[in-house]
Amino acid sequence: MADIKPELKREDSDAYSVASSVDPKNVQELTQYVQTLLQNMQDKFQTMSDQIINRIDEMGNRIDDLEKNIADLMTQAGVEGAEKRIGN
Repeated sequence: MADIKPELKREDSDAYSVASSVDPKNVQELTQYVQTLLQNMQDKFQTMSDQIINRIDEMGNRIDDLEKNIADLMTQAGVEGAEKRIGN
């Protein structure tokens, strides 16, 4: 089973480390900074969500293939009604 590891890139760490160096001069700069930070977080969440969904889809396809292969092997072995017995 593959481990899910977040992909941290240089620009990712830069986006989060900027917080300590930001010194907003006015409310507009602070607002812009917060909006940018929230947008970055939303983008990263969406990317991770898409990756998870893709991996779930891949696993579903692999399970479907496995079920088909098992059914084919049981047919080749001459097992009758194998599909009905698998479900019980």
